[in-house]
Amino acid sequence: MSIKDLNRTLPSNRMIFELRHDPARVERFRADMEAVMEKYGLSEAEKEAFRHQDIRALAKMGVHPYFLPQVSRLYRGGAYNHNDSPAAELYRRNMIDKQD
Repeated sequence: MSIKDLNRTLPSNRMIFELRHDPARVERFRADMEAVMEKYGLSEAEKEAFRHQDIRALAKMGVHPYFLPQVSRLYRGGAYNHNDSPAAELYRRNMIDKQD
């Protein structure tokens, strides 16, 4: 999965872009993910990937590669970003341990 797999029309890309710049939106996402996903018009497949924290599925759908680690931070926070952080661990389980 690389930049050439990017789907510029995928609603998840807009949602992640906007959430990562606004802590209040991140909190809304954490409090009511369903409402936020609905607001951005995500497809059922996108919603399922977010519900299951399936970063690999989002990558296959065309989420921008730069945004993929951002997804793990939506669930696990971005503080103390290091290789053993909860966000990095979620990303690793999805993107490295689940190789095709």
